Amino acid sequence: MARKKDSNQEKRFSLTRWIPEWLNIKWVIVIGVFIVMIFFSQNSYIKILEYQKTTDELRAEIKKHNDTAQMYREKAHSLATDRETLERIAREQYGMKKEKEDVFITDIP
Repeated sequence: MARKKDSNQEKRFSLTRWIPEWLNIKWVIVIGVFIVMIFFSQNSYIKILEYQKTTDELRAEIKKHNDTAQMYREKAHSLATDRETLERIAREQYGMKKEKEDVFITDIP
């Protein structure tokens, strides 16, 4: 009977030999769950960093689009208020002309 008890103690000792005495199995489980939550869960720290990077990229894209929209608003305002700008664009881009005026269009850049 004494041998059986000794062999069980040896098995238990060999399984927990890598764990220090002050660290019991409860702490190993808690630390293991914590590591899984940080690195491998759906809301892991790594995924949070990826989401943060994505949101930063999207914010930069939104800023770029807002700047472009502001530029077009300024152009529209300029066209609505400045008659000379409107005439210049009509002549250059659409080949329009005033009455009694000849326009020559060439392919020379």
